[in-house]
Amino acid sequence: MAKKKESVIKHHAAAPINDINVTPMVDVMLVMLIIFMVITPMLSKGVTVDLVKTRNPIPMQAADKSDAIVCAVTHDGKTYLGTTQVPAEDLPPKVKDLLSNRVDKTVFIRADARAKYERVVDVVDNLRAAGVDNLGLITEQIQEKMVGTPATQAK
Repeated sequence: MAKKKESVIKHHAAAPINDINVTPMVDVMLVMLIIFMVITPMLSKGVTVDLVKTRNPIPMQAADKSDAIVCAVTHDGKTYLGTTQVPAEDLPPKVKDLLSNRVDKTVFIRADARAKYERVVDVVDNLRAAGVDNLGLITEQIQEKMVGTPATQAK
């Protein structure tokens, strides 16, 4: 009997891939971006009002903090402390409680552009009676429309 030579077949593994496939990550990130873009406007603090529009507003980043005290006056004269409707004359004791452990005694007022001036003054008076040091009136900047072509505006 003759010995048969067995041929040994060697299988070489494929070379490792050095590239990272980022397509699934990009897909997930775009979905998350869309979700946050839809959800963020719903997270606005307080009552929705049409703010007064001004040309030169002063930025107030403290009003965007989660612990900021915000009062709102709607166009029909209702007063809100955060999201709770409160009569203007009941504001001082409630605001005093909120300000008791704070160093910064600032309260922000969001007044509707169509609200009666008298109602806004009542809220300011009641907040001053509560010991508020600083009042911030929240407004919105006027978005001026560009008229003409960019070349004519550069002159």
